[in-house]
Amino acid sequence: MASTRELSGLISELGLDKQNGATLGRLVAHGGLAHAEEGPDGRMTAQIRIPPDELAWDPSILVMPHGGDLEVELVNDDTNTHCALLPSNGDSHWIWLPVYSRGKTTINLDGPGYYWFSSNVGNDEGRGLIGAIVVLGDVPPEARLDRPEQPRP
Repeated sequence: MASTRELSGLISELGLDKQNGATLGRLVAHGGLAHAEEGPDGRMTAQIRIPPDELAWDPSILVMPHGGDLEVELVNDDTNTHCALLPSNGDSHWIWLPVYSRGKTTINLDGPGYYWFSSNVGNDEGRGLIGAIVVLGDVPPEARLDRPEQPRP
């Protein structure tokens, strides 16, 4: 897991501390930031853990270099039962995570943006476990809104 100083640098490097990006830092309990690993076939993989007694995802911010398929392995190392609700084009994916268990799912996020994921079982100290998947890249021209040019990092 990245230290606070390293995390700050990574968030800045990705431009998440600019226009609306700082919101991620306010909303997501920082369990760290990680990049999805891309295989030779373009398919990406990542592992997200729930450490014991932290009520946070590790990492809580996952960065994909571009849109596409992402195989996510979720590991519950906590002494409480949790679940994972993950975004995906077409339909969200929900995985039950009993104590000391793991599960895998493949999601598809084909466009750039910020997507949230959570554990919606119980209240988890009033906020639940919340994380974000950041998909880098530009929106294709046909999907762009007709509006003035926006500041870019």
